[in-house]
Amino acid sequence: MKRSGLFFAVACCLGMFATTANADIEDLIEHGFVQSGAVKIHYVTAGEGPLVVMLHGFPDYWYTWREQIPAIAKDHQVVAIDLRGFNKSDQPEGVENYAMPKLVGDVEAVVKHFGKSQTTVIGHDWGGMIAWSFAMQHPEMTQRLVVLNLPHPACLTRELASNPEQQKASAYARRFQQPDAATDLTAMGLTFWVKDRSSRERYVEAMKRSSIEGMLNYYKANYPSEPYKQQTGFPMVKCPVLMIHGLKDTALLADGLNRTWEYLEKPLTLVTVPNADHFVQQDAPALVTRTIVRWLADQHNN
Repeated sequence: MKRSGLFFAVACCLGMFATTANADIEDLIEHGFVQSGAVKIHYVTAGEGPLVVMLHGFPDYWYTWREQIPAIAKDHQVVAIDLRGFNKSDQPEGVENYAMPKLVGDVEAVVKHFGKSQTTVIGHDWGGMIAWSFAMQHPEMTQRLVVLNLPHPACLTRELASNPEQQKASAYARRFQQPDAATDLTAMGLTFWVKDRSSRERYVEAMKRSSIEGMLNYYKANYPSEPYKQQTGFPMVKCPVLMIHGLKDTALLADGLNRTWEYLEKPLTLVTVPNADHFVQQDAPALVTRTIVRWLADQHNN
């Protein structure tokens, strides 16, 4: 009974801390915009020091990093963006405006906007795919890479080509690639995964501001299509890499983590989180934050 009472008290304190952290995030950050060609990219920033650019996934926005920003900003300048099509960033029409070179260009524009020559890139889901791509296309600008729940593209295409379970898990992506897919989705429906009740209203408003068609264009422009074939010939990633993966992810299965090291020139740190699903940064915020902060510190000391 004493242990249960202690656990309850600690849980209550942690819950209060999370609520306070969420409430105070706006006091910590500044909002701004970066021009990337004809597209304006909205960002929030906090802290000073080496640049860290944070990229969310689908269906999400910069606020997904609310638990990580304060800790990382103690020693870095954190810039968390809204990907094009999402929330307060511009929402250009046309699938071609969401092709990977455009998305990588947005990150490049952010880095240059802040007058930096290098950055650590942290990405989740589609943000992870952009992060992988940026590191491969701009090794001179990528100091470190952190990817959450998104296998290396060579590994993902391998799994799609050879793993029936991943093929089943990607049924949603095949649906999103259909011309009429946006008619099935609503802002309310896109927030089904948000477990933090205090954040749900903010998420609904952000999704209402977003372009559902634009969000689905990520899948139409970049996600592999049937018949699936493994893609090869990717440039080697030349910087140290940290991967964090929630093992309960039902969209991107953990088998995709295998042999990642074959595509890297520097050390890989892999952290798997058994009880977290696809949104690992929200399911296990303390673990994810602590892991990233410690890894960045270790890389700096090395």
